[in-house]
Amino acid sequence: MNAGQVRGELLDVRELYVSYRGRGSGRRGGTVAVDGVSLSVAPEETLGLVGESGSGKTTVARCVAGLLRPKAGTLTLDGRPLGRAGRRSPESRRAVQMVFQDPRSSLNPRMTVASIIAEVWHTHPVTAPQGDRTVALHRLLADMGLDPEVASRRAGDLSGGQCQRVSIARALVVRPRLLVCDEAVSALDVSIQAQILRLLIDLRDRHRLAMLFISHDLGVVHQIADRVAVMHRGVIVEQGRTGEVLTAPRHPYTRELLDAALDLADPVPDGGTVRDHGTVRDDDGAVPDDGTADDKAAV
Repeated sequence: MNAGQVRGELLDVRELYVSYRGRGSGRRGGTVAVDGVSLSVAPEETLGLVGESGSGKTTVARCVAGLLRPKAGTLTLDGRPLGRAGRRSPESRRAVQMVFQDPRSSLNPRMTVASIIAEVWHTHPVTAPQGDRTVALHRLLADMGLDPEVASRRAGDLSGGQCQRVSIARALVVRPRLLVCDEAVSALDVSIQAQILRLLIDLRDRHRLAMLFISHDLGVVHQIADRVAVMHRGVIVEQGRTGEVLTAPRHPYTRELLDAALDLADPVPDGGTVRDHGTVRDDDGAVPDDGTADDKAAV
């Protein structure tokens, strides 16, 4: 019985190895992106995976989400193999959902929000509401802090903050057990980052989600993660409870990241996120007074 099984982990990743073709030579050919990474996430726990750009964080995230097939290693969910990328069962695909870094490019700009969610219900009919789907959609949008009128708007006409809220809604509508967030707030304005981070925390607690939260920003990870794994050049150099790792780092690379980080004591502001009735404050552009949107997404 491995360590993940002993602790009753939800996600257990063992000796993950990924390399890409091209210049360079890894021990199995190609450029090594991930070299023997092992990590785990318990039910309802948030693990922060941190490191600089190019450290291999996103590669790990894509393997967990089933978007990339590793050359070696195992991935299990509740002790059961997750299966090869592209060949997972519908149940496994629903159980692990991903929120991407760029909220605009992760949505089809020509599709309305209603069509985006309807497509998910069509793909996974067991998650579709039994009653009035319009009512269900409006309730979902309210949970994301969006007004019902957003349902009829095209993704290309939404602000960055709105797009990310829709992306989160699309992921949660299938009722996942694990949410993989790959730099989910890094592409947003600082004030919007705080709002989306607060939303993720609220949704995690409400839906009892486990999360693998990938970020290069230790300040952000400090506010959301129960544990932290620090990744450098394809390997995990340090991991442990968030408070312990960020206040008494053992590895020099972790200390370098901390030296470059903002004040870790800054909390996620409670204000400026979601009002009692699910309406986003105007600085997110979710309910603009003049009905206009931010710059259109590139097609």
